[in-house]
Amino acid sequence: MAYPKLVEALSDNQRLWTTLAIDVADEGNALPQDLRARIFYLAEFVQQQTSKVLTRKGRITPLLEINAAILKGLSGRRTNR
Repeated sequence: MAYPKLVEALSDNQRLWTTLAIDVADEGNALPQDLRARIFYLAEFVQQQTSKVLTRKGRITPLLEINAAILKGLSGRRTNR
């Protein structure tokens, strides 16, 4: 993947996770508190890992794995973990 496309994809992913973090931080969110906290933690991790990837100090693999696990969970499929 060309670097400009990578930057664009990472930026889109950051926006998604920022939106999720804002939503689960809202006291009106109906999800259980522990799930909200875990999603918020993942959002923080995504932000940090994205910064590492952009500065070429980290790998993109953890971000891909997190997104794949979330997608599987939302679709009702079990992960291999």
